[in-house]
Amino acid sequence: MAKPAEYLNPEGTAPAQGLYSHAGRARGGDLVMIAGQLSVSRDGAIVGVNDFEAQFRQVFSNMKDVLTGIGLDFRHVMKFTTIFTRAEDIDLFMKLREETFPSFFGVQPYPPNTILVVSRLVKPEFLFELEAVATSA
Repeated sequence: MAKPAEYLNPEGTAPAQGLYSHAGRARGGDLVMIAGQLSVSRDGAIVGVNDFEAQFRQVFSNMKDVLTGIGLDFRHVMKFTTIFTRAEDIDLFMKLREETFPSFFGVQPYPPNTILVVSRLVKPEFLFELEAVATSA
């Protein structure tokens, strides 16, 4: 089965600075915008206060639940936007992403990802948020 999302790193471009691609392309499907997922359990409790790894695992679990709930999976993701409240968590994010992305996507390449650092998210306990654009192809 072909991947629903195609990830591109065109010739003549600078190398990506991590496990992501420069562009993503969907053919023949609708785009789905997925709101930023936070570290919240199904009962509404905040998971992993001051624990970035616990929040990483919960956020990606929540993203998987949303994707599954609309009949998609990680292979349908065209692009991520990752928003941090602490720049010092980015290195751990990169390490955890390297460990987990093969189980989500298979082998590289992986979807484009933009990283932002902001002063705060909707609640101060949240260390990062993950939003996505997916294709229904």
